[in-house]
Amino acid sequence: MSRILAIDYGRKRTGIAVSDPLQMIANGLTTVPTHQLLSFILDYVSKEPVERILVGLPKQMNNEMSENMQRIEPFVRSLKKKLPDMPVEYVDERFTSVLAHRTMLEAGLKKKDRQNKALVDEISATIILQSYLESRGMRG
Repeated sequence: MSRILAIDYGRKRTGIAVSDPLQMIANGLTTVPTHQLLSFILDYVSKEPVERILVGLPKQMNNEMSENMQRIEPFVRSLKKKLPDMPVEYVDERFTSVLAHRTMLEAGLKKKDRQNKALVDEISATIILQSYLESRGMRG
């Protein structure tokens, strides 16, 4: 089987998570500067079998898209151009940063670590991926 890659797209940096090959466990992979994201993903999928890419969909509480969507859509278009056979799916990410902070608190991370925005982004990507894997498991 192959992996599923999830990204929590940000203006400056993007958190990336990846599943295990059996698609059961989401693991934080890294955080990359957003301007290097496309080349990072292309490099990663050239080395690892990836079945699909999930992109966190930034909705506001009223269900409208956040302003970050203006940056995400051009990126997704570029991604689809470079990887035309790769399914790219949006996943609602409304509560991921809240959950990421809660996860860090529950893990007992020190305040300094909880303020590490790169770590928050990576954990957010992991939560996006984990919720996708769990919802798919319930359907299957």
